[in-house]
Amino acid sequence: MSKVNIHKEIIFKTARSGGKGGQNVNKVETMVEGYFDIDRSDLLDEEQKQLVKQKLPNKINAEGLLLVKSQAERTQLGNKQLVVKKMNDLINQSLIKPRKRIASKPSKAAKQKRIDEKKIKGQIKEGRRRVRPEE
Repeated sequence: MSKVNIHKEIIFKTARSGGKGGQNVNKVETMVEGYFDIDRSDLLDEEQKQLVKQKLPNKINAEGLLLVKSQAERTQLGNKQLVVKKMNDLINQSLIKPRKRIASKPSKAAKQKRIDEKKIKGQIKEGRRRVRPEE
């Protein structure tokens, strides 16, 4: 499956972030929030939109927008790049369809080993029985 790059459809908002930066933190909006409207996306087809909604319910807000924040970097540009990377990774991971599991069957040797172990356990339990004089 080819990877999807949703950079063109992300809406960015900025805010003041906490953390390192000294006096710079109080005057510069370095935290970046990225919003991606799943329903209005031209890059994803209907099946892919449903997959994303199904796999990322905790990241989607009430308006149906996928929300990712970043305030790890000291610059707005660095945080913007992180948001794009995180969002692309999330979308691409959610589009991977899991393979159906094929149940395996136990081999003849495994079946025989199980039966032998059961017989041994049975003999051990039989040895624990109370001995009666009439037997």
